[in-house]
Amino acid sequence: MTDDLPAAERGKRAAAARALEFVEDGMKLGLGTGSTAAWFVDLLGQRMRAEGLRVTGVPSSSRTRARAEGLGIPLATLDEAGWLDLTIDGADEFDADLNLIKGGGGALLREKIVATACDRMVVITDPSKEVARLGAYPLPVEVVRFGASATMRLIAALLEHHDVDGRDVTRRPGGDGPYISDEGNTIVDLALGRIGDPARLNAALNAIPGVVETGLFCGIAAAVVVGEPDGTARVIGQI
Repeated sequence: MTDDLPAAERGKRAAAARALEFVEDGMKLGLGTGSTAAWFVDLLGQRMRAEGLRVTGVPSSSRTRARAEGLGIPLATLDEAGWLDLTIDGADEFDADLNLIKGGGGALLREKIVATACDRMVVITDPSKEVARLGAYPLPVEVVRFGASATMRLIAALLEHHDVDGRDVTRRPGGDGPYISDEGNTIVDLALGRIGDPARLNAALNAIPGVVETGLFCGIAAAVVVGEPDGTARVIGQI
């Protein structure tokens, strides 16, 4: 029962249910990663069984792939799909300009590739992720393992020239050693507190040799669906 869920989960489910209304028969869908995206995958599987809806999903992580396969959702790689109609994914933070921080689950590289290979990206989230300024959530940066320590020093030096409140750079731990992404890279988390210019910081970080991608998603999301604990949802932006 939905009423038995914690308030945050009710909000996530409400956002996922609202986003499901944008899905049409025959669509090729990007399937995001994280707890809110997992709600969307679950509800999508239910709708397919109930209505005979036909879609093809392109998962952004091995975790999402396993979940979708378990629900019988037909899947393809992005190369096989070619281009997507719609991507539904969560976010760790978003601001009024629909800039995002993503990658708390470590899938930011694949998530950004999928999000930019579609007609529309719609973010699903709960009210706790809405912020006036990005940066309270640590910014993930995906880095190649070769020379990771040198890359981290370059990142720390770069942050001295950007409008941020904190400059701590740490390598994310995994189960046995550093965290390793699905693409075989490591993740560095930046504790910045506040990011004054997300687009500028994103471009600067991506120019550092060894940086593969950042968790800053600027100018990518078309809309954010915010689910409330009472089961309602509001849409920010244009679908």
